[in-house]
Amino acid sequence: MKKYTLLYMLSLMVSLFGLPSCSEEDDTVEEYPDWQAVNEARWETIFAEAQMRIAAGDTSWKILRKWSLEDSLQTSNTNFVVAHVENTGTGATSPLYTDSVRVYYEGRLLPSVSYTDGYVFDSHMPPTSAPVQFYLGGGLVDGFTTALMNMHEGDRWTVYMPYQLGYGTSASSSIPAYSLLTFDITLVSFFRPGTGAPEIK
Repeated sequence: MKKYTLLYMLSLMVSLFGLPSCSEEDDTVEEYPDWQAVNEARWETIFAEAQMRIAAGDTSWKILRKWSLEDSLQTSNTNFVVAHVENTGTGATSPLYTDSVRVYYEGRLLPSVSYTDGYVFDSHMPPTSAPVQFYLGGGLVDGFTTALMNMHEGDRWTVYMPYQLGYGTSASSSIPAYSLLTFDITLVSFFRPGTGAPEIK
């Protein structure tokens, strides 16, 4: 009896200690490897390319200072957004910080392991969605507010935001920390406080 008990105990020890653990055999692939470095490097490239295109006379590219910074203040390129104009609208004025806007938009991350075109973390685009209404002073990320305060009704821009003007060094829902954000934004309309929202056409 003791012999069989000893054999059972030995086999149990082998099963517990002789095989690798699940963590050692985990084949899970990291979705966002070196994410901070990748996003910082890509931002430097986008900013430099925009500068070169603007210097060459290409008016479809814009570099826009963070809405809350004074023009005279010396600052780094992470306090700007880069915008490429896809379509120019007919509006003559831009929203103020105290205004409300109606927009179509889609937000995307840089390409990652599983998402070669970049993960779409939010989307409200035609024809499947109506315009979304925002109050500009209502807690939008600085990059989004900066872009909209420089747009006119009917404008459609691709906007690139460094993580400093996005969600920063903290993750937000499905958006990892240190994420450069790319938005496709169309400003449908905007209205001043107290004037009432215009009818959606």
